[in-house]
Amino acid sequence: MPHITEIEDLKRIYRRRVPKMFYDYCESGSWSEQTFRENSSDFDDIYLRQRVAIDMTGRSTATSLIGQDAAMPVALAPVGLTGMQHADGEIHAARAAEKFGVPYCLSTMSICSIEDVAENTSAPFWMQVYTLKDDDFMQRLFDRAKAANCSAAVITVDLQLLGQRHKDIKNGLSAPPKLTPKSVANMMTKVPWGLEMLQTKRRFFGNIVGHAKGVEDPSSLATWTAQSFDQALNWDRIREFRKMWEGPLIIKGIIDPHDALEACNVGADAIVVSNHGGRQLDGALSSIRALAPILDAVGDKIEVHLDSGVRSGQDVLKAVAMGAKGCWIGRAYVYGLGAMGEKGVSEALRVIHKELDSSMGLCGRTDINEVDRDILLIPKGFSGDWQA
Repeated sequence: MPHITEIEDLKRIYRRRVPKMFYDYCESGSWSEQTFRENSSDFDDIYLRQRVAIDMTGRSTATSLIGQDAAMPVALAPVGLTGMQHADGEIHAARAAEKFGVPYCLSTMSICSIEDVAENTSAPFWMQVYTLKDDDFMQRLFDRAKAANCSAAVITVDLQLLGQRHKDIKNGLSAPPKLTPKSVANMMTKVPWGLEMLQTKRRFFGNIVGHAKGVEDPSSLATWTAQSFDQALNWDRIREFRKMWEGPLIIKGIIDPHDALEACNVGADAIVVSNHGGRQLDGALSSIRALAPILDAVGDKIEVHLDSGVRSGQDVLKAVAMGAKGCWIGRAYVYGLGAMGEKGVSEALRVIHKELDSSMGLCGRTDINEVDRDILLIPKGFSGDWQA
């Protein structure tokens, strides 16, 4: 195995190994990609305060997320089509998360089904759901998650309309993917990826095909997808979903303090400050800039996590120091998955943990739960001093 010292090492291998269609799906944002870029680059504006001559032994990154033990304040975010980045990708990612001791969240738009992941892992995982019109499908999805012993449900609320992603359109990336001569030719150059895909039976959307009404094969999936997302979504509708799920509930896709307060009112246990990785409203604030006003608004009413743009342990440390309980990583682990399967996801987690642990120590702290804003140098106006 090549020597992996940073997430970028995995990304380089990933780009060589995976078809362009699926690489671009991961490594792109909507429209001009401003928000996609700034999700990561805005972390660079925050500096860490180094301390010396402080006992840095006995460090611990262990914490809890919605009451569940975690080896570090990191969860693997729900990413659609993960099973096309690597054969049985969701299973590989869930196994790596289980072994490392961090939560894994399965996407509704996964290739492997809820049942597939449950059968191949032993730790409870989280289940992400979209806000769809079909009550019967939604209730059965929640019921399937309960039967699979999922320990939390995650409702994604920022996908009522689909932000245009130019690369996906040009590559024919849809549900299901529309193969073109160009994309097929590119796939044929990715021999190891292709051989692995030939050996698995899981190549379609396992949570939808055979479960949603009228979707018995991939050809009927596109129509169902186009008709199912609810543009009329409101907070009363989210309250209805809350009644369908009795366990811990996380609402993902919050980027405004007003919406954060609404999430508190519907009975969520946690929110995820997220702009969908820059794949929805381009020109929106990066998640790290949006974090502080949301924390100020909700206080201790709800647990706050952060998603979008996290590529390193230093990013995790900065977000936690600002007040987030934890961070969700998507692209960072997908790079590892596409590069090396389960081993690659484990490597991504190892790299992030080492960066987090070392950086925390060099800031003079030994317990991640005691990290606060005192270790940060945050520029004035970082979270906004906007003209009325």
